[in-house]
Amino acid sequence: MTVAELNALRIMLSPLPKHVGIIMDGNGRYATRRGLPRSMGHRAGTERLRGIIKLSSDLGIEALSLYAFSTENWKRPKIEVDTLFAIFMEYFTKEVEDLHKNNVAIRAMGNIAALPEKVCAQCMAAMEKTKNNTGLKLNIALNYGSRAETVNAVKSIALDAKEGRLNIEDIDEECVMSRLYTRGLSDVDLVIRTGGEQRLSNFMLLQSAYAEFVFTDTLWPDFSDECYIAALGEFAHRNRRYGGLDGK
Repeated sequence: MTVAELNALRIMLSPLPKHVGIIMDGNGRYATRRGLPRSMGHRAGTERLRGIIKLSSDLGIEALSLYAFSTENWKRPKIEVDTLFAIFMEYFTKEVEDLHKNNVAIRAMGNIAALPEKVCAQCMAAMEKTKNNTGLKLNIALNYGSRAETVNAVKSIALDAKEGRLNIEDIDEECVMSRLYTRGLSDVDLVIRTGGEQRLSNFMLLQSAYAEFVFTDTLWPDFSDECYIAALGEFAHRNRRYGGLDGK
C-alpha cells in the first residue's frame, strides 16, 4: 500500500482507535472444516498475525493487544498445548527481528513465569530487545486471565498498604490500573472477536470498560486485512458517549 493510499485510508477510518484488542478465535474450527489437524489451524492463525500487525502499525494505531493463550487454555489436551507453545517459540524466533526493525515494542502480558522455561525466556528476550522502540505497542496475552490480573493487582495494593507504603486514601482507580499488566497503556477502544462467539472470555475486563465491540463470524485465519479495515470502519461510525448524552 502506497503512502497516499495509507493516508486516504486513515482519513476514511477516522477516528481510529488508539488501542485495539483482538480475541483471535476459530483456529481449530478452521482446520477441522478442512479435514486438517488442529495444529494446522493454529499455524494458519499465526501467519495472519503478520498482516494485522503491519496494518495496525502503518495506520498509526498506538497499541494492539492479542489474546494468544488464556489461563483456561491449560484445560485443552496436552498435545495441543505443547503444539501451541512450539508455535509461539517459532513465532518469536522468526518474527522478532522484523518487528524490532519496524520499531514495534513487544510486551508479553500474563503470568509469564508459569509458562514453560524456554517460552518464558523467549518472551523475556523479545521484550528486552524491543523495549526502547517507540512505534506500535504489541501486547501478546500469554497465560492471561483478566480476573487473575485483577486479583494480583489487589494483592499488590493490599501488601503495600499493610507495609505502610500506601495510604488507604490513595487507593483509587488509577492506583488499580497502574498495577495491571497493561500499565502505561491507554484503555482499549475497540475489541474485535473473530469466530462467531459473542463474549469476552476473561479478556481485559477492566481495560475494556468503555470499549466498542465488533463480533464477526469470520474465523481468525480468514480474518483478512479487508476484514480488519471493515471493523475499524464500524468503530469510526460508533457514537462513543462514555455514559453521557449525545454531543455532551
